[in-house]
Amino acid sequence: MVAGCGSSDDSDDAPKKGAAPAVGAQGLNPQPASNVRQGGRLKLSIQKWVHQYNFYQVDGTDGDAGAILEQVEPVLLPRDAKGVPHPDPNFLISAKVTSTSPQVVTYKLNPKAEWSNGKHLGYRDFQALWKALNGSDDKYLVADSTGYDRISKITRGANDQEVEVTFSSPYTDWQRLFRPLLPADGIDTPEKFNKGWIEKIPITGSSWKIKSFDKTAQTVSTVPDPNWWGPAPKLDSITWRALEQPADTEAYLNKEIDEAPAILPEDYKRLAKAPGTDIRRGARWDEVHITLGDRGPLKDLGVRRALDLAIDRKGIVAAFAKDLDFPVQTLDNHFFMPNQAGYRANAGKWGTFDLDAAKKLLDEAGWKDNGPQKPRTKGGQELTLQYVISAGSSSAALDQAQIVQQQLGQAGFKIEIQKVPDADFSDKYLDRGDFDLTSFRNVDYIFHSQLYSTFRRPQGNQTYLNFGGIGSPEIDKLLTEAAEETDTAKSNALYNQADVKIWAEVHSIELYQRPQILAVRKGLANFGASGLGDWDYVTMGWQK
Repeated sequence: MVAGCGSSDDSDDAPKKGAAPAVGAQGLNPQPASNVRQGGRLKLSIQKWVHQYNFYQVDGTDGDAGAILEQVEPVLLPRDAKGVPHPDPNFLISAKVTSTSPQVVTYKLNPKAEWSNGKHLGYRDFQALWKALNGSDDKYLVADSTGYDRISKITRGANDQEVEVTFSSPYTDWQRLFRPLLPADGIDTPEKFNKGWIEKIPITGSSWKIKSFDKTAQTVSTVPDPNWWGPAPKLDSITWRALEQPADTEAYLNKEIDEAPAILPEDYKRLAKAPGTDIRRGARWDEVHITLGDRGPLKDLGVRRALDLAIDRKGIVAAFAKDLDFPVQTLDNHFFMPNQAGYRANAGKWGTFDLDAAKKLLDEAGWKDNGPQKPRTKGGQELTLQYVISAGSSSAALDQAQIVQQQLGQAGFKIEIQKVPDADFSDKYLDRGDFDLTSFRNVDYIFHSQLYSTFRRPQGNQTYLNFGGIGSPEIDKLLTEAAEETDTAKSNALYNQADVKIWAEVHSIELYQRPQILAVRKGLANFGASGLGDWDYVTMGWQK
């Protein structure tokens, strides 16, 4: 693994590096509706069988669950290529700030829009979601209350389809709220909210509906909803199949699925040569990091900082990117991608590899140095940490864990790589904070306040998305101020101030922005690498 840390850019057979995609870059093969044929089937993959489909519940934040949910529930303000939200007229006529003191947002819903139980979308759905998510009732086990906790009331406007949302304090990112909208009848009690969406979606409200959940076949089948009031979807069906990540490439080559990630060199080389295949790229908000737990030795900030300094981020990134065809750089910010306005390199000292400083911090923390590659000890205990990964992790994720294991071993940490079943990784380990180290991706956090729940201190039974539980009152204060600041430049400055403190607390160690590279069947239109935008499940389909 030491050799794997070196860069291969100088070798004769190193891939030629092109430019990384710019903000707004997408690879969707955009086509007008007139050039997309009616009918056909699309076969997609997900990484595991989804347990919880309520995206707002603490166990439901899985990206695959979110993708399926947004196919069959109302996304009121889908994002364009640059991440800017716009009303979908099938659901929303308009959404505007109609008062600033206090801040009031008025939503005017399409009167034709209805749920699968026959009820129309209306203010009661907004009220139910707000009451579940505002943090006033701990029985609702929520992933994130940010924004909802700033709403003071939701009232009926001129009719049931006009909704007035009043905020107790300004909230800049109001456009991220109620995405997707869920039906009041499915979430209006803690029991329904927490358990009513386990391995099912009880009520839908979009152009698509669920046909079946087949746990044996590990598939979720969806079909157009005949009661849909808007333009008919082009496709006849979309099937999502749970596959362990290494199986995606084989499944694609066997024509069992129509899209597969091509980010890993070994996959890219095979997929790019496959007949009838496009390689599509986009600039997605997508980062890879290492999260630390707040237990055992890592409760000590000095130990966390020692661990941070003992990790050579550049070596990890070089090992990941050595065979890719465009450059990947270390990421020095928790909130902004390098190709976003507002990005500032905040890692400073805590993003720098300094083995001697790491050893000194461990000495000061009382962990005895027992010689090269031997675990340090304190009070008869070895300095042992569990690095938890999913058994179905990609080769890159396993390589990363082994590199970290080797790097930290030089400072006297004993890192045990613990592989856990794919189905248990989120529910039993990540969500419960049962790890010392782990690594995963945060994706599509276009609105910076979405990350408040990741970095805020847990309260009572609510861990939010701060799985490791590391935080501080200062970070909470800065993030609150940033979310309330309506001047973009000032808000960005506050997020960057918070980021400096997040690095110093060693909540998590950012590694790199993950490129979005997908292999897609040639002829598949309006689908692929969406970048900062959204897929349109109505217009995607096969070219004529």
